[in-house]
Amino acid sequence: QVQLVESGGGLVQAGGSLRLSCAASGRTFSWDTMGWFRQAPGKEREFVAAIKWSASSTYYAAPVLGRFTISRDNAKNTVYLQMNSLKPEDTAVYYCARGGSRWPAALPDEYDSWGQGTQVTVSS
Repeated sequence: QVQLVESGGGLVQAGGSLRLSCAASGRTFSWDTMGWFRQAPGKEREFVAAIKWSASSTYYAAPVLGRFTISRDNAKNTVYLQMNSLKPEDTAVYYCARGGSRWPAALPDEYDSWGQGTQVTVSS
């Protein structure tokens, strides 16, 4: 069992930046994939970015490529999502999730543990 706790969300103006954090505790393995998803009101949950714990491999959704950066600190069991050049369409609840060894993993069904989410609101 793994527990995930997100933090760092908030209100920011378009063009601004935020950094989300996801602290993991419990059973984590070096081959786990960690991912970020988001869900806007009335929309399905969508993939944002993923990273392998044991390597520097990363994978991004097209809408955030070049603006968002996913990273991890293995010593702290923490995954980060640096979000730059934010747009109003980035407004959503952002979720951290733990997947398995499949790579890349961009579908919610490929992840088995989820955090509670953190709200990101980008004003125009």
